[in-house]
Amino acid sequence: MVSVYDLQKKYGRVEALCGLGFSVSEGEIYGIIGPDGAGKTSLFRILVTLLLPDGGRATVDGLDVVKDYRELRRRIGYMPGRFSLYQDLSVEENLRFFASVFGTTVERNYDLIKDVYSRLEPFKTRRAGKLSGGMKQKLALCCALIHAPRVLLLDEPTTGVDPVSRREFWQMLQRIRSSHGITVLVSTPYMDEASWCDRISLVQNGRLLQTGTPGEICESCSARLFAVRSDDMHRLLNDLKECACVTTSFSFGDSIHVTLDEAAASHTLWEYLQQRGHTGIEVKGIRPSVEDCFMSLMKGQTV
Repeated sequence: MVSVYDLQKKYGRVEALCGLGFSVSEGEIYGIIGPDGAGKTSLFRILVTLLLPDGGRATVDGLDVVKDYRELRRRIGYMPGRFSLYQDLSVEENLRFFASVFGTTVERNYDLIKDVYSRLEPFKTRRAGKLSGGMKQKLALCCALIHAPRVLLLDEPTTGVDPVSRREFWQMLQRIRSSHGITVLVSTPYMDEASWCDRISLVQNGRLLQTGTPGEICESCSARLFAVRSDDMHRLLNDLKECACVTTSFSFGDSIHVTLDEAAASHTLWEYLQQRGHTGIEVKGIRPSVEDCFMSLMKGQTV
């Protein structure tokens, strides 16, 4: 449904996309996951025909994003990262306007947006600019769906939204895909959202690091991973960076995730921290998450 071949984009000397390539199957929820500056927005703007690539090729629903841009715009729904609806129009006015642009009506396609719009309907006369972040997100999704697109492209739709609204948004995407068969391509900087996707691509600096299901990516991580804690977490991070047997160390929530070289054992790390005067030491082996795998790939480890 979406095919990207050796896609390239430059802004002066900055390479935003460096030969990116992947494919999305029909009816799939596919995630492009990476931090700010990874090239996600440039990719999406090319796919929705708002930006021309400098090299490579991309098709969406069988249409070339350059040659067939007029027809392609009718078949896709696009939700940019920044809220771009008319702030001075009401919820209902925004929705009816976007329906009219595509020659349809809210009533004709109401079944497609019913699950999402039902949460907005009590506020349908409120101006869009007065909505909360979560409500703006739902309105933008309704406007992207109202013309019944075959492919939905969502560029960082959950950025700046509270955790409850983020979860609710992904649940809505799952239901929309299940009930209407729409293909969804979504980008996010939140690694924990990978679990909602059928497959993902990890990207950094415009390059593809790895592609697969979230489970496949986690299982492919060969590094031995430990969650480490002590009573002085700030000093712990500095001491871990100076430890010869530690390959990587990153803060993850209330612990520090550490990988050790092949010759080292967990008790070696324990003894090292005791020698450094740490108390309340915890060293526990854990299974890697998508974020752990991403950090490992960033360091050039075998994954």
